[in-house]
Amino acid sequence: MDRAGATGPGQRSRERGLGDGPGREVALVPSLRSRALSAALIASGRRRRFASAEAVRDRVAHTTRRPESHLPPRALGRVAEVSRTFVGAWPVYDAQPRGAEPAARVLYVHGGIYINELVRQHWSLVRTLVTEARAHCVVPAYVLAPRGTADRTVPVAADLLSGLIAGGGDVGTVLIGDSAGAGLALAAAQRLRDRTGAAPSRIVLISPWLDVSMSHPDQAAIEAADPMLGRPGLAEAGRLYAGTLDVDDPRVSPLHGSFAGLPPISVFTGTRDVLTTDSRELLRRARADGVEVDYHEEPGLPHVYPLLPVPEGRAARDRIVEIVRRAGAE
Repeated sequence: MDRAGATGPGQRSRERGLGDGPGREVALVPSLRSRALSAALIASGRRRRFASAEAVRDRVAHTTRRPESHLPPRALGRVAEVSRTFVGAWPVYDAQPRGAEPAARVLYVHGGIYINELVRQHWSLVRTLVTEARAHCVVPAYVLAPRGTADRTVPVAADLLSGLIAGGGDVGTVLIGDSAGAGLALAAAQRLRDRTGAAPSRIVLISPWLDVSMSHPDQAAIEAADPMLGRPGLAEAGRLYAGTLDVDDPRVSPLHGSFAGLPPISVFTGTRDVLTTDSRELLRRARADGVEVDYHEEPGLPHVYPLLPVPEGRAARDRIVEIVRRAGAE
């Protein structure tokens, strides 16, 4: 779908490929499985984790006492050559296809509102990229907030991206991030552009969190239907990540940075995601700066739906695989 405005359930909109041909009209109704998943998320009380600033502070205190693992699942080692190095305090995982030369390079930056580690869904996407796109994936387990703040984190991510681009040889580099990881990824791309002019072949942002202030006027109405996220907790996590910086500093909230000079951007979001306002604003601002945007907004779908086990998630992952394959060949 390629549009600047929202589309409600039951409406129709234009879906297009990767910028190469006319679109086709398709019905936009959430699948039964996706509706069931959203209902299950509501029933599980998932949103309580983000219902208040106190809930987020409790979560940070808990993981400080008992850090969670960011290790890849053992099953990934059956389909990929997996290794780990350290960049400063960051463990950085490297996953390459077994028995084949990589067709693309990917820097994947995970979400988790800057306070949560890599989880199974993140590693599942890495597995898909390695096996279906033959991508060499670099996956940093960056230092989480409040220890890891934007002023420290963005430069390291930009250095990782720079090194991946420089070492890419004949294959292209794709920068991918979901949720908070998409915000960090975009901020890193902006910093690298400003510093050296270098850029990846393409950027893919999944349910991006690009303005941690949570101040968009449309968010209140969307939040009522969001089965996963709540604004008060997100705003607190954003404050922790900002550290001494202002929340509207582009290093913290890259929506406030310039998009000029960035490569084409693909965006995946859903209308039951309180953060979809960030995606809509990105579409408007990036196009105003002359950047191509391949935009996908799915009615009735929740936050990070491309990582979820629903038909629309599978279709989005197929699209991302195709983006990576094409970018790798550019």
